[in-house]
Amino acid sequence: MSFVSMPRQDLLLAIDSLAQEKQIERDVVIESLEAAIAKIAKHKYGEEFDIKAHIDRKNGAIYVKRLFEVIESPESKGEEYDPNTMLTVAQAKKYAENPQVGDVVEDPLPEPEFGRMAFQTARQIMTARVRDAEKGRQYEEFKDNIGDIVSGVVKRIEFGNVFVDINGKAEGYIKGTELIPGERLAVGDRVRALIMDVTRSNTGPQIFLTRTHPMFMEKLFVQEVPEIYEGVIKIKSVARAPGSHAKIAVETQDPSIDAVGMTVGIKGTRIQPVINECHGEKIDVILYSEDPAVFIVNAMQPAKVAKIIVDEDTRSAAVVVTEDQQSLAIGRRGQNVRLATQLTGWNIDVMSEVEEQERRAKEFKEKTELFIKGLDVDEMIAHLLITEGFRTIEEIAFVDRKELESIEGFNPELATELQNRAKSYLEKLEQDYKDEGHKLGMSDDLLNFDFIKRPIIMKLGQAGIKSLEDLADLSSDELIEILGEDTMSQRLAGRVVMKARELAYGITEE
Repeated sequence: MSFVSMPRQDLLLAIDSLAQEKQIERDVVIESLEAAIAKIAKHKYGEEFDIKAHIDRKNGAIYVKRLFEVIESPESKGEEYDPNTMLTVAQAKKYAENPQVGDVVEDPLPEPEFGRMAFQTARQIMTARVRDAEKGRQYEEFKDNIGDIVSGVVKRIEFGNVFVDINGKAEGYIKGTELIPGERLAVGDRVRALIMDVTRSNTGPQIFLTRTHPMFMEKLFVQEVPEIYEGVIKIKSVARAPGSHAKIAVETQDPSIDAVGMTVGIKGTRIQPVINECHGEKIDVILYSEDPAVFIVNAMQPAKVAKIIVDEDTRSAAVVVTEDQQSLAIGRRGQNVRLATQLTGWNIDVMSEVEEQERRAKEFKEKTELFIKGLDVDEMIAHLLITEGFRTIEEIAFVDRKELESIEGFNPELATELQNRAKSYLEKLEQDYKDEGHKLGMSDDLLNFDFIKRPIIMKLGQAGIKSLEDLADLSSDELIEILGEDTMSQRLAGRVVMKARELAYGITEE
């Protein structure tokens, strides 16, 4: 026996209308209605049955069927056997011509009547399914927009946290710490913010917004400066002290374009809307350079730099300024140099010309003493080596010997002797280091871990970290607790631990 439903074009029109209204897929609405019809059919024919409903996508006809799994025998299923959802091959022949074990056979059922209670049940199921689909659509829509600016209206404010209605589509959330210091928002105010994160929840997508993130300012410039939007001018980095001061580095490959001038605009017409949106935040637009020294000098604006000493090995720079520029270079509470450090990614130390001279004299003295002691030479030879640019005994030990021979007053015999003494000194330091480590019970794999400096490794050994495995088993917080925040940053601690895990256990960051 089979039951055929009459075509229902009016049903398809209603489905299309609902799908368009909620901006969800047509099939999602149909599947929701199918689930509702199947639920009603179970109420009528029995909850114990496996009942499915199907709506023809072309003419709207409704089909209801009870499903059975074809099995070899009840014994073959053991405790899983259910006579309401399973049939033997012989029993299944009632519904199919040649059923096989593993097949699913269908028993067509009459379409259930939609009484008042049934209609309410169907509506509840439909509403829940459509609401879930709508939440899913909203989540996918906003998830793909992380890092974009959205505009909305302040809906309510609770304990300093702001809830924003985003164009009637969803609700955004700005934590008090993500608001620009000093700004006061009120219910009904229109506000712009950056989508920082989107998560799922039972009530819909949770959209976390920020107005303090550097990317918020970057995206504001994208909106205000056509050349940035088009890619003619690129933003290389942004550093912010929200509500107070910011620096933004820009560059262009077109020599005919003034990247800084274009970004600021004539009489500040382009930068002013960004300043207004960021609650009066002062913004320095900096020209980016591939040359670290030039970039750092530019980043120190508005201070004028007299001299800069760059150490690429440690990514640090000493910026020398005249006394009248020192307070400007440092900025109020160190803000200017701190922003320049964030902008460039280099550690910047500001000093006056007098301080720089004192520092140079101190370094010269320390290097002189090191060379005299390590190489067993007199002060004159030590001074000659320093003047030629040698900073460490390692450099003397492994430099091309011809460089030493080229120093005025040096000959091949002296150059050879200096390198031999340098290597002997380094070998003794290495042996002393290993002996001290072994006395602490440290293994060679940790002593040879060259990802961090040896004094730090020795400090780990004194704290009870004896092997590379011990280091790998630490968290970054535990490592910082041992070494102190002044010795190691959170980011570097994480890299150290991951490197130790890679070497000890073969665990990569991925």
